[in-house]
Amino acid sequence: MRHHMYNPEFKFVVEPEHFDKYTDRELLQYCLGAAMYMPGFKDFTPKILAHAMPGLTTMVLCFEDACPEEKVPEAMENVHHLLATVTEAVDSGKLNPDYVPLIFVRVRNLAQFKAFGEKLTKQEVRSLCGVNFPKFNAENGYEYYAYLQDLNDRFGEILYGMPIIEDPEVAYKESRMAQLLGIKKILDKYKPLVLQVRVGGTDFSSVFGVRRGVDYSLYDIMTVRECLSDIINVCGRNNDYVISGPVWEYFRAPKELMFDDLQHYGIEDYLMRRQPLVNGEIDGLLREVLLDKANGFVGRTVIHPTHVKFVNALMAVTKEEYDDACQILSVGGGVVKGSGGNKMNEIKPHTNWARKIYQRSRAFGVIKNESGFVKLFAVNE
Repeated sequence: MRHHMYNPEFKFVVEPEHFDKYTDRELLQYCLGAAMYMPGFKDFTPKILAHAMPGLTTMVLCFEDACPEEKVPEAMENVHHLLATVTEAVDSGKLNPDYVPLIFVRVRNLAQFKAFGEKLTKQEVRSLCGVNFPKFNAENGYEYYAYLQDLNDRFGEILYGMPIIEDPEVAYKESRMAQLLGIKKILDKYKPLVLQVRVGGTDFSSVFGVRRGVDYSLYDIMTVRECLSDIINVCGRNNDYVISGPVWEYFRAPKELMFDDLQHYGIEDYLMRRQPLVNGEIDGLLREVLLDKANGFVGRTVIHPTHVKFVNALMAVTKEEYDDACQILSVGGGVVKGSGGNKMNEIKPHTNWARKIYQRSRAFGVIKNESGFVKLFAVNE
């Protein structure tokens, strides 16, 4: 798998690297990008076999919020079939392994996770990258990861776990820090199995009875912003864990977007000054992804296929960022002028930033300048 396969003509300064579930965790944790949630009871096997969604690199088959409780048995059977069929297609040469996205399941609770896990086969596990744990907190987290470790030991394979921090106990100010410190303790114990930390912006909003509109960001919702800030503070120190951004709820999906009229420069100026770029729904998504990057998030959850290429395009690294990161990582200390001649690179304080930029460049590629963002996503698949 490789990012931006929907736009094969795009010329990168540095090409994004290929990856799969067996890629070293230090890089793989940056590769997920836009992780699209899909109901577990819908059969996406034909689309995977036909490589019908070339931009999709990460998919999550959901047994929880996107799946009515009465459909959970049907969904589990469907996912078992999908995983077995994908592995068989790769083994028989019918499916190029480079076209297989990273596949995760979002379980409903611990009991349902165990019911699903007990029916997993070695063949299915080869196509399963990991499991997302909803409403993850300091009380249920150990059991989730202990059972995940059992599955890894049983199959001699790698299955990652991704906690979704969205529990009301994290939303409440008086219990938040104790919960986050407890969660961090669990993650540290099972760190080799933690691929990313995910956050639930919609669940946090629900606690306070609020919902962001299309014209402003989740970062404008004060109570939710505080939750996200504290999660970054506890789990994102020294790049301990890669944390992905929350879902954007709005979409407008015309058959064809009119990309020919887009300006090919100054994307941040357009978005931050609220000048129309694509449409209200996509502009809101792009604006929020820019704020994600500014705050240290990498990638995000998406719920609509049209969002995938916009999120992944903005994860690419500009040449100036890349040159600065390489310079910082190659110098022992002190202060040097940045590659653009417009900033200082202070080696020690900027090292964590540089490491994150370098890994993102490997995952999403290096583009010439900011105009490359638009050129990267401005194609109709």
